[in-house]
Amino acid sequence: MASASTNDQEVAYELPGLLRLYKDGHVERLRNTDVVPPSSNLSAGISSKDITINIYEPNISARLYLPKLNHPNQKFPLLVYFHGGAFCVGSPFCNKYHSYVTKLVAEANVVAVSVNYRKAPEHPIPAAYEDSWAALHWIASHRNSNGPELWLNNHADFGKVFLAGESAGANIAHNLALAAGSEDLGSGLGIELLGIALVHPYFWGSDPIGSEAADPDKKAHIDRLWPFICPSNPDNDDLRINPVALGGPGLTGLGCKRVLVSVAEKDVLKDRGWVYYRVLSGSGWMGVVEIGETEGEDHAFHLNDLESQKAKNLIQRLAHFFNRDMPFL
Repeated sequence: MASASTNDQEVAYELPGLLRLYKDGHVERLRNTDVVPPSSNLSAGISSKDITINIYEPNISARLYLPKLNHPNQKFPLLVYFHGGAFCVGSPFCNKYHSYVTKLVAEANVVAVSVNYRKAPEHPIPAAYEDSWAALHWIASHRNSNGPELWLNNHADFGKVFLAGESAGANIAHNLALAAGSEDLGSGLGIELLGIALVHPYFWGSDPIGSEAADPDKKAHIDRLWPFICPSNPDNDDLRINPVALGGPGLTGLGCKRVLVSVAEKDVLKDRGWVYYRVLSGSGWMGVVEIGETEGEDHAFHLNDLESQKAKNLIQRLAHFFNRDMPFL
């Protein structure tokens, strides 16, 4: 808790570097609040536009990306992307995520839908999951080429659908894949997920593992995040944030065929990614999971320098994951 005063307003709660919540209910976000147009910094041949998925409450929007077309009816793998930001900051429309998804689309040759979900604390968990699931349903409505968005009707290959995200976005991708594998929820989706790519996933737990206790301040920062964004169930062993709690009982039903986990050596979340990989590998899930670790880097390093060689290597690995076993186009 903080008791400082800013502009004559008292701060009720602060997540350093992310946001401040004032006692009057006002939220001040401290990063990734900028908005760039979809035409900004596009790679050669890439097209982008903003779309509205749901005009009613809650309003759900997204940024759509189309790779360079070699012929008018060309189909591409479909990537549904969820940005990071601890469930409380960021959007598909800020320069950081727009630039990254543009690079990924150019390298991987995929149609991408970058989803804008509601943020905590105004909209606590499960709002982000609900919006993302609704967006996935809307996207799936194009599977027979008769949905409202022509780019998806004409160019998305619904036999090759992937979910991906960074940090909180990776957490969303995992939880949506669980829902897609559920007999009750998945049957209404109408599509199958080929894979999910989890980059520096935001998973946590109440008991420290690996090197988490080595930096008490950083651990304390992560410890208080889930209770802030999910006050209805503030337990860090909630299966949505700790999918391996109790042995990972739901992982066998993960609704996709392959999983890529990417971690960074200096990231406090790294050990959770490794445990997720190991538990999923031994869970009896009938898919293939792989993991890669970037040496010498911290959480979401690639978003801060897309031109670095390590960022390029990560993007290339993701592109390979999305296009594996595909014929040359």
